[in-house]
Amino acid sequence: MKTVFEKIRDREIPKEFLYEDDEVMAFYDIAPLAPVHVLIVPKKVIASIAEMDDADAHTVGKMFLIARNIARDLKISEKGYKLLIRVGRDGGQEVPHLHLHLMGGARLSENIHPV
Repeated sequence: MKTVFEKIRDREIPKEFLYEDDEVMAFYDIAPLAPVHVLIVPKKVIASIAEMDDADAHTVGKMFLIARNIARDLKISEKGYKLLIRVGRDGGQEVPHLHLHLMGGARLSENIHPV
């Protein structure tokens, strides 16, 4: 069964991309926890950081560069933002497909939500 991110990748769920190339896509989260909440997702299914192969390091590193560039484009870089990867059930990962959260646009508490 496909994850929601595979369905977005395969255009089965329409989504406006902030960034897309052959390896990575980025789009706004459907249930934002901050004024700016973007997901950066590899197109290849990598279940989590805990299960990634060493060969995936380039793609994962690229995700962080894309997050940096999107933060600059959305004008949240100067004041700051939060990057978050959840790993496994106890880490709060809901979709078994690696994704990097970029959150900002307000002062964020340790619990992510704006204060």
